[in-house]
Amino acid sequence: MSTTFSRLVRFLANDGSTYYGDAILPSGITDIAKATQARVIYGDVFGKHEVTDKVVDVRLLLAPLARDDVKTVRCLGLNYAQHAKESKMPLPKYPVLFYKPVTALTGPFGDIPVPSLAQEAEGLDYECELVAIIGKQGHDIPESKALDYVLGYAVGNDVSHREWQLKRGGGQWNLGKGFDGWAPFGPGIVSSNLIKNPQSLRISTKLNGGIVQDSSTGDMIFGVAKTISFLSQGTTLLPGDIIFTGTPQGVGSGRSPPLWLKDGDVVKVILEGIGSCTNKVEYIESKTKAKL
Repeated sequence: MSTTFSRLVRFLANDGSTYYGDAILPSGITDIAKATQARVIYGDVFGKHEVTDKVVDVRLLLAPLARDDVKTVRCLGLNYAQHAKESKMPLPKYPVLFYKPVTALTGPFGDIPVPSLAQEAEGLDYECELVAIIGKQGHDIPESKALDYVLGYAVGNDVSHREWQLKRGGGQWNLGKGFDGWAPFGPGIVSSNLIKNPQSLRISTKLNGGIVQDSSTGDMIFGVAKTISFLSQGTTLLPGDIIFTGTPQGVGSGRSPPLWLKDGDVVKVILEGIGSCTNKVEYIESKTKAKL
């Protein structure tokens, strides 16, 4: 999909206003998280819009799409061959699909709030992921045309609680992955004009500064084009649909002993050509508890 922007960001400016913009990066820098200025965009980022000459200072990068501009958050599980191997599970024959609520989305610097329900047992985990954003409506899309429907790409963290995801209540993936703020993504959306091949990017995670995941999107079982084609069979994809495409090996649950996230931990997910999201784990006290 052709866009007029290169690196779409949504940000809080020094004047207190929130804008969409095209990030301005220093020479030699590709991490959008380092952007300090952007050219303001007016109009519909999925339709008619204009990248203006108005340059505004960036105070804080926000989630690159406003909540009202997001339609669905689809996610794939077990979509990297080496991750399936460390999970001791066979390669899936079909994409493993689940959804997150839009309230799970947060920006590249937002905290990851962990409510009381998710503090009852260990199991909090990180997952760096390439995120594809659909830019135009499509239905029964052929794989050969699928990338034409992509607005651009971001990096995300599919924060997960393995106890709730896999053990409690018969295995509740949506609950174990869907708490508020458990899908940081950003730091912006790099146009598909700039990333022609999403299957050749280095992807990694740092936990408190140490590398815990380091792989390539080339290890995906179902690449971005195949995923979009599959998800569109009998189902209309809309502008603003977000697709988390799975995580590589190195997750905490795949280690011996397991490496679980703790209160105060800092997780940084990184994707080549796009940048990084850095989010701090914050335990919070829930005001009320459900009686079960």
